[in-house]
Amino acid sequence: MASSFDLNNLLRENIRNLVPYSSARDEFKGQASTLLDANENAFGSPLDVFYNRYPDPLQHEIKHKLSHIKGVPARNIFLGNGSDEAIDILFRAFCRPGIDNVILVPPTYGMYEVSANINDVAVKKVNLTNDFQLNLEGIAEAIDTNTRIIFLCSPNNPTGNSLHREDVETVLANFNGLVVIDEAYINYSRQKTFIQELTEYGNLVVLQTLSKAWGLAGLRLGMAFASEEIIEVFNKIKPPYNINQATQELALKALDQVEQVNNWIKETVSQREQVSELLRTFDYVLHVYPSDANFILVKTSEPREIYTHLVDASVIVRDRSKVELCEGCLRITIGTPAENERLIAALQQYKSDKQ
Repeated sequence: MASSFDLNNLLRENIRNLVPYSSARDEFKGQASTLLDANENAFGSPLDVFYNRYPDPLQHEIKHKLSHIKGVPARNIFLGNGSDEAIDILFRAFCRPGIDNVILVPPTYGMYEVSANINDVAVKKVNLTNDFQLNLEGIAEAIDTNTRIIFLCSPNNPTGNSLHREDVETVLANFNGLVVIDEAYINYSRQKTFIQELTEYGNLVVLQTLSKAWGLAGLRLGMAFASEEIIEVFNKIKPPYNINQATQELALKALDQVEQVNNWIKETVSQREQVSELLRTFDYVLHVYPSDANFILVKTSEPREIYTHLVDASVIVRDRSKVELCEGCLRITIGTPAENERLIAALQQYKSDKQ
């Protein structure tokens, strides 16, 4: 049955009726020489750069730059303190505590479930298939009248693969709630972003981040792309100044460096293929899964022993061996060529020690 999505029916009543906080910078827009409206310290700040004034609450300059980079109007962009803020807002806006539920498709990013638990929202899990793709029949069976959101991660974390596009479109077209597609790793993928489908699906929310390919994890700046109506909901709920001035300034500088970022992406993808080939030469590596991300999921015969050996060699990877469908697996981020060489050398030493 085709989707009959209605945003007003999905919104919690208290959010629908919410009158958001109006900050001083919301009420006055423009330039002035004397700002006496926000109770700031007019003398400045004890730093080389003055941070005594509140930042732009809606980050217009960053959204303008992102609009050109992403090919989407600024009005369809929300900026959060990491993607985690956008995820939390989705729960608070659309899920009634103790009543509604969301659907997750493990193995997947862990913050969806954490945020659900914080907001007292039930979680229904429909595991991915053995090849890490959507179980469409299972998802359809799990949906009930109180299912508000389906979270999909593509490329998926921790498996690294992209979900089949036609399967995602099937979910979008047949679900009356929100479909959230987390594209944190999309820059490393051969698949095109779902941002291009925003005008096609009113229930679509796409999450991206500046933490991965853009190398700004320390700034905590995430993005959500959605219809203008959904973005307005995000802006009603977020704290007045959720992105600080220093982050905004640094992000604006970074967004001028598209060529540098693209070069890093190409190098990462090249290194990903080289590291994958080298990993396949070890007899204790049972399978190297194909990846569209900046990491590789590797199935081994001795995950804990290998993990411990790497820690002793000061090479830190992620042990995912206890995650559903990832038994025996380590998740290995692609580093610089020198870091990748240290990884391979440590694994070669592990092989020698075993002989």
